[in-house]
Amino acid sequence: MRLCFLVEEHYRHDGMPNEVIGQLTAWGHRVDVVRPGGSLLRMTEVVDKGAHDAWVLKTVSGGPGLTLLEAAAATGLTTVNDARSIRGVRDKALAAAIGRGRGLPLPPTYAVARPELLREIPAAEYPLVVKPADGSSGRAVHLVSSPGRLETLLPVLAGEGMLIAQPYVPNSGTDIKVYAVGGELFATERCSPLHPDPSVRERRVRLSSEVAAIAAQVGAVYGLDLYGVDVLLGPDGPVVVDVNDFPSFRQVPDAAARVARAVLGLARVGGGPTTAAPVPAAAPAAPAPAAATTMAAGPVSLPLSIPVQSSPAQISAAAGDTV
Repeated sequence: MRLCFLVEEHYRHDGMPNEVIGQLTAWGHRVDVVRPGGSLLRMTEVVDKGAHDAWVLKTVSGGPGLTLLEAAAATGLTTVNDARSIRGVRDKALAAAIGRGRGLPLPPTYAVARPELLREIPAAEYPLVVKPADGSSGRAVHLVSSPGRLETLLPVLAGEGMLIAQPYVPNSGTDIKVYAVGGELFATERCSPLHPDPSVRERRVRLSSEVAAIAAQVGAVYGLDLYGVDVLLGPDGPVVVDVNDFPSFRQVPDAAARVARAVLGLARVGGGPTTAAPVPAAAPAAPAPAAATTMAAGPVSLPLSIPVQSSPAQISAAAGDTV
C-alpha cells in the first residue's frame, strides 16, 4: 500500500507517528510524509487522486493539516480517521454540542468568541475550567476559582481565540485516558493537567464496564476508529472531558504495530467508522499498589470478562495477508 501521513512540525520527532511510519515501511508499504506547517503547499496539485490508498493525520488541533485531509476526502480519497469526524472533535465547542445531544456524559459547556463574555456565566457555576476550543495536549487549560480570578486571567485568554468553559468536576486529581485502536480499548490512569504532580506516573489500569461502554459510545457518536477519551470519575459518575483523534497511545502494548495494522485495515475497507464497537483489551497483570496520590481503588480496578474482537487488519494478518 501507499500511504500519506500529514505530520505537523510539533510531532516531527515524536514516537507517534514516527514509529508507526517505520513499522509500515518495514512491512514493505510506501509512506510519504507531508509536513503541512513547514512546506509550501500547491493546493491545486497536492491532492493527487489515486496516488495514495489512504491519508493519515497527526497534527495539532489548530494546524493546517486538517484542511489538507479534508481536501483529500473531498476528492474521494480514504482518510484515517474520517475527516468530518476529526473536525467534529477538534472543535471542542462543536464536540460538546454533538456529544451532549447524543447522550454522552459531558459537562455543560459555554462557548465565547471573546474572553470578556465569560463574565456572563453565573457565579454559581464556578469553579470553571476554561480552555481554547481548538486546544490540545493540555495547552492553556485554566482552573478559574471565581469571577474575580477570571478578571485577572482575561489578558492571558485574549489571544486564544474561541474559548469554552465548563463547570469543574470534583475528582481525585487523576483521570482515565482510554485509547481505542484495532477494535480494542486500553486504559491508563494519569495525573490531571489541572492537578500536576510529578510523583504520579501514568500506568495501565483495568476498565470498569461503565467507562468501557462510554468509551465505545464515543467512537460511535463521533464516527472515530483511532481515538482517545479523557474521563473523570466525578461524584455523579464518569464524565467525558476531552476526545482526541489519533492520540499518543502511551502505555498501549506494541502501540506502533497495533496502530499500523489498524491504519492498514481502515485503508483496505475505505476508511469511515467501523460497525463493531471496540471492547476492553486484556487487563494488565498485577498493577502496582496505588500510592497516596493516585486514585483510590474503585471501579477502574475491576476486571472485565468481555471477549476481544479482532479488527479487520488482525483478521487479514491471521489469514496470512502480508502486512
